[in-house]
Amino acid sequence: MIKSNLPPILYTNIGIDNIELRLLITAEIESFNGHFPEQAVLPGVTQLDWAVRLGCEHFGYAEAVAHLEVLKFQQLILPGQEVTLSIHNNAAKGKLTFAYRDGDKLYASGRIVLDTQSSQSDEASQC
Repeated sequence: MIKSNLPPILYTNIGIDNIELRLLITAEIESFNGHFPEQAVLPGVTQLDWAVRLGCEHFGYAEAVAHLEVLKFQQLILPGQEVTLSIHNNAAKGKLTFAYRDGDKLYASGRIVLDTQSSQSDEASQC
């Protein structure tokens, strides 16, 4: 998985099983370079990287993705926009559900199925 620079986080709202982060999508984000020349668009792989990294960091998971479910990119995220990234943790199933929104407008969403078994075996081997 790529390691892109995280965008500026304007504010964070933390719940028990969820987190919301308001992100400023600045034109300086490196992922815009070359994607696309006529109109910069935030790549889906960058959006996914941010959801994985921020979700795993907040909920204490290793960044080990088993697979993705219902991944959809509905609207383009452009430089200069603000979006809210919502991440919900389903600890019983080892899944993070994420969505990028601005009000009622949905930009992207999906479920990240984490490889919790490899994380546990990595921790056991370090003991």
